Amino acid sequence: MSDRPASLPVSVVIPCFRCAETVERTAESVRLQTVPPAEIVLVDDASDDGTGDVLRRLLREPWGNTSVRLINLETNRGAASARNAGWQAAQSKYIAFLDADATWHPRKLEIQGEFMERRADAHLSGHLHLMAYRQVDANRLDDIAVKQVRFSDLLWRNRFITSSVMLRRDLPMRFEDGQRHMEDHRLWLEAARAGYGIFRLEAPLAFHHKPDFGAGGLSANLAAMERAELSNYLSLYRNKAFGRVRLTVLWAWSVAKFARRLAIVSMRRFS
Repeated sequence: MSDRPASLPVSVVIPCFRCAETVERTAESVRLQTVPPAEIVLVDDASDDGTGDVLRRLLREPWGNTSVRLINLETNRGAASARNAGWQAAQSKYIAFLDADATWHPRKLEIQGEFMERRADAHLSGHLHLMAYRQVDANRLDDIAVKQVRFSDLLWRNRFITSSVMLRRDLPMRFEDGQRHMEDHRLWLEAARAGYGIFRLEAPLAFHHKPDFGAGGLSANLAAMERAELSNYLSLYRNKAFGRVRLTVLWAWSVAKFARRLAIVSMRRFS
């Protein structure tokens, strides 16, 4: 398309911890974007394997008009703090988060960036994702449905993965520093409750290369995820987002989801 801009005012923030085997594939999915971002901010969260060497090699590679920076954290602080560090250092109008074991569809930034630029009421947007990279029917990307995501929608479940999210850099809230599970859901909830516009593009523009839970990484610790979700609800209750009755219902719903996930993981391991 001849009318595509040369680049987008987007900073891609990639938190990295022990990701030497996956981050090059992740970075390559950014390099293959039909419209490149203005910058990439790599945040090494005190990795103790070969991740640092891989990231420094990525710095030396040609990236065209995209600038690439590396931030080294002295101690391991978790993905929430690493994303916050990248967010703080970013210089573009928008922030797009990408986990170091995920990838993007080549048109992800083009489509989502155009949407954010067109919709002044969109402070945060996400989209669908698939397990592992697949060819996506081009017809699904020509006329994408968009749904507004409200606080009440987010209460019952997280509506999009972190690697699908693009938000305005000047959004005043941040990930809860040091929280290692469900920190993304907490941020979306806080933004929605504060009245910021949140939307979901109904197209799969991101890809996970392992199951969403129970297969490694932070999501492997299902009990910790459950405690974090319950803590998120408790924090909202204490901040008077809802009353005790809704807190009780949400906790019961969360425990039911936890039991379902345990059953799925058990069946997966048995098979």
